[in-house]
Amino acid sequence: MIGTRIVLKRGTNEEAEKPFWISFADLMTALMVLFLVAMSVALLAVTKTITEAEVAQKTRDEAIQKCLVDVGKVAKDFTDVHVDQDNRVIDFGDRARFETNSSRLNSDQGKLLRAFVPRVLDLARNGSCDRWLKHIVVEGFADQRGTYLLNLNLSLQRAERVLCALLDKPGDDERPMSDDELEQVRELFLVGGYSFNSAKSTLDESRRIELRLEFLAVNDFRPQTDSILRGSFGVCGI
Repeated sequence: MIGTRIVLKRGTNEEAEKPFWISFADLMTALMVLFLVAMSVALLAVTKTITEAEVAQKTRDEAIQKCLVDVGKVAKDFTDVHVDQDNRVIDFGDRARFETNSSRLNSDQGKLLRAFVPRVLDLARNGSCDRWLKHIVVEGFADQRGTYLLNLNLSLQRAERVLCALLDKPGDDERPMSDDELEQVRELFLVGGYSFNSAKSTLDESRRIELRLEFLAVNDFRPQTDSILRGSFGVCGI
């Protein structure tokens, strides 16, 4: 076998020149797949966030509706008192009318407030209004007669008179409010006055007070007030 030649086969030029790198079309396809995966993940995250927000909003709305219904049930125990659930207002009807140019409440009106308000405070403390009730705004109103500023001041005085009646000494046949209830009045109640811009159809109906319920937003909580110094409640003037 001496002298036999060994022939080594070489690949063709076509095989030697095949490209090693991925083609441009394959690269674009891979990038598109990655983009679609990323977008799908992002859309799922956004959808989940929207769904959670919608659930939280629905839970809040249902709880507020339950609170208003329960306040309405309390109002049914008192003549002429009813709750406007759409406007979230407690209307006392003829039992919260004022005389012309006066901000005084008579003894029966004061007794009504001292009987009704603690029932609402109980809902705000232990019942359906506990989580979401933010403020109870006492709104005083005046009729269309007189100057704007005079009536604005008068309506504010009427709202303040409600707080005076609540904090006034109860009669012998009334249950005194507890210290916790008095503190709730301090924390929850606000006063506001309105002149002719919320007038009713008659002068008598315009001279009134209403309680408007305000509620927290979805992610809101009542501020902590334990560290705030508290003075005495004082006494209202005549």
